[in-house]
Amino acid sequence: MFRTFLFDIIKAKRYRFRLQFHQRQNNISFWKSYIDGEWVKAEDRKKYEIRNPVDDEILCCVPDMSIEDCQKAIDAAKYAFHSNEWSSLLAKQRSDLLKCWYDLLIENTDDIADIITAESGKPIKEAKREVLYGSSFIEWFAGEARRIYGDIVPSPKVDHEILVIKQPLGVAGVITPWNFPLSMITRKVSAALAAGCTLVIKPSALTPLTCLAMTRLAEEAGFPKGVINVVTTSDTRTIGEYMCNSPDIQIISFTGSTRIGKIVYSLCSKTMKRFSLELGGNAPLIVFNSADIERTARHVLAAKFRNCGQACVAANRIFVQEGIYEQFLERFKEQVEDLTIGNGRCESTQIGPLINEDQFNKMCEFVKDAREKNARILIGGEGLPKLGKLFFAPTIITDVPPEAKVCSEEIFGPIAPIIKFKTEEEAIQKANDTRVGLAGYFFSENLQQVFRVAKCLEVGMVGINEGIISTTEAPFGGVKESGIGREAGRQGIDEYVDIKYICLGNLKY
Repeated sequence: MFRTFLFDIIKAKRYRFRLQFHQRQNNISFWKSYIDGEWVKAEDRKKYEIRNPVDDEILCCVPDMSIEDCQKAIDAAKYAFHSNEWSSLLAKQRSDLLKCWYDLLIENTDDIADIITAESGKPIKEAKREVLYGSSFIEWFAGEARRIYGDIVPSPKVDHEILVIKQPLGVAGVITPWNFPLSMITRKVSAALAAGCTLVIKPSALTPLTCLAMTRLAEEAGFPKGVINVVTTSDTRTIGEYMCNSPDIQIISFTGSTRIGKIVYSLCSKTMKRFSLELGGNAPLIVFNSADIERTARHVLAAKFRNCGQACVAANRIFVQEGIYEQFLERFKEQVEDLTIGNGRCESTQIGPLINEDQFNKMCEFVKDAREKNARILIGGEGLPKLGKLFFAPTIITDVPPEAKVCSEEIFGPIAPIIKFKTEEEAIQKANDTRVGLAGYFFSENLQQVFRVAKCLEVGMVGINEGIISTTEAPFGGVKESGIGREAGRQGIDEYVDIKYICLGNLKY
């Protein structure tokens, strides 16, 4: 069983992982990475520590891989793509491998969730939901692997036939963030594998263990050697740039900040490689007078505070119409005050720690800036050192001026700025007053308003009377500076295929 050969979790105040491919040095477990079907150390034997954000305890070490290691992964993926072991597989065979991987992930949901919670601090209930959500992409694209259809196009000539087929791009480079260490990977790699691509995955330096665990299950599912390769590294910039510059990688799929996304965009242009960018957001959430206050408050809570607010689609600016402003604020405040904050291992925990000190300091700066600009801190606004140095109290800020940083920058934390507005036109103007446009939300019981506002919001995804909108079946992505391309849905696989036109001439009928 997976638990037996992958890891053991001792249910004390400490986490301990025991892997088939681990070593133990100085009482610290060492996990190897995965290249060309082998569990390996870094070429220069360097490693770095993975820490639990709850108490800064060292969980284990992983290989701190270099450019040489990355090139080995690229070479392995390139060879696997062109070898008969992968390129000759039928779509049904790729589909069957993905289905097997999905089944193994579901079978081991609790164990994978424990790893997610240990390295990211995410509450265990959210971690379990992430495993189910992330696995659903594998299930979905297992089906889509058999539906990569081409076309037969009517020809303008009697003796010609026109065929259009779709073929896999080749090696896909996947660069993912820390906030959803499983689903950010599966949303990309399941589409790439379904299309017939091979992979070089660079997981976040902060949360590589989830990636390694799910890769172990992919190995068990039977993926051929070289098809999936994982490069763990603390030198994110160097390895990321190397992947973007490599002529052997045909597409880079990146999720992260808009600032870094622009660098990836520029680097990929040097080799004219395809790229798919899912970048930052500044999601508006609008509550109109006609909204159901009780239901809306619950959904706003989820949209804002899920994963401690560390989500690219998290509500960033909350606009409430003046007719229900006070009533909504009172109910929302009550619900925020009822949130349970603590160690994610506890089943009752709803809010865990921030991922690192940079995120914590950023929250402190947002609150300081808001105070200096005469905003009011209704609740929260400070750290919770009794719980741990990375815990920050869920915060509501009111009377927020437009020049406050919480209005113009992505918060990525448990701070909810509440802004009063008068008219629908004013709300739409304020919502769209940003250079990014990933997700947007609004709450209204007015049917005409629902259609009007949904079309006016300058975002790639709209949630109406709903705070959690991500789903496998729908395309995920943004407009403006929130990215290029779409993930998930039937559109997701198009990022990983080339369209080829075949002309058959001089046919005799």
